Amino acid sequence: MKIVGVAACPIGVAHTYMAAENIEKVCKEHGYECKMETQGAIGMENELEEDIEMADLVILAISVEIEGRDRFDDKIVYEADVAKCVSDPEGVLNAALDYYKENQ
Repeated sequence: MKIVGVAACPIGVAHTYMAAENIEKVCKEHGYECKMETQGAIGMENELEEDIEMADLVILAISVEIEGRDRFDDKIVYEADVAKCVSDPEGVLNAALDYYKENQ
């Protein structure tokens, strides 16, 4: 399974990057390919491009509006609060996978 996502928090510093890193780490531990884009204080980094087309699931680890949300319109999108992705990435991944199964 290929997972992509975006992480963004109100200040755009610590939580943005920790959430992206935690989601990528837990996905890797479960054998999933994952790429997370960050939209932080210094702008958009690790921008998703062709990765979106190949993705099975999108995880939005956000607590603010993000740029380019419409890129995911034809995908299964699971949205979780950025703080939850920092504190419980395993729980977020499990919930996202359940959501994916329900919406396939």
